[in-house]
Formats: sequence, structure tokens, C-alpha cells
Amino acid sequence: MVELVFGFDFGIKRIGMAMGNTLTGQAQPLAVIKAIDNAARFQQIGDLIAEWRPARLIVGEPRHPDGAEHEMTLRCRRFANQLHGRFNLPVELVDERYSSAVIASRRGEIIDAKAASIILQQYFDDHANHNH
Repeated sequence: MVELVFGFDFGIKRIGMAMGNTLTGQAQPLAVIKAIDNAARFQQIGDLIAEWRPARLIVGEPRHPDGAEHEMTLRCRRFANQLHGRFNLPVELVDERYSSAVIASRRGEIIDAKAASIILQQYFDDHANHNH
């Protein structure tokens, strides 16, 4: 069965979103959420979930290069838990240590959505490798 999947690159100021499906295993940028407060952020995310109806959500989990956690690791985990609680969809965390290295600069809206697509692509690639 083909599943539509959303990917998230969580940031304090912006949240990048990407989408893809399990048939093609290709991720593409979808949107950047720039809402000021949590209620507005989750409203915008909820609108996109209602429109596209993804089967699961993937959230990038940042860590130090050595794998150690830092403040944003915990924030991203909390965001993932909030997504699960609000939308009752499966949420998986993906190690995003190397996704930002693929993008030269992580400033600006286009970069946020592109970072989300790299995180989601990593999820697809990891699952393709496990299924063969």
C-alpha cells in the first residue's frame, strides 16, 4: 500500500515541511510554517494534514556530530510528541546530523523546506535499504 508521508525540519522560528510517498520514495519541499505561536503553527500543520492526509510523520532529530543530544534534540522530540498527540498519526524521528551538511546555508524559507525534504529522503532511503 502506498503511503503519503510528511517530513519536518523543526526550528524555533520556522518549521520546514516536505512530502513524499512510499511508492516513489522521493521527497519534495511542501511548505514553511512561520507562525508565531504554537496554536497557529499547529493550525497550519493541521490544515496541510487535513488536505493531504499523510499516513505518517517524520521529524528530524538534530544531534552533535558525536551523537550527543543538545537543547534542540529535546525540542524536536517534544514537537514530535505534540504532533502525535494532536493528529494521532505515527511519528518517527530521523537522525538529521548530516542533512544540514548537504545544504550550504540553513537560512531562509527555501532552505527550511529543502532541509525537511532531505530528512524525509533519508527516511525513505533507510527504509528502502531495510526492505531489500
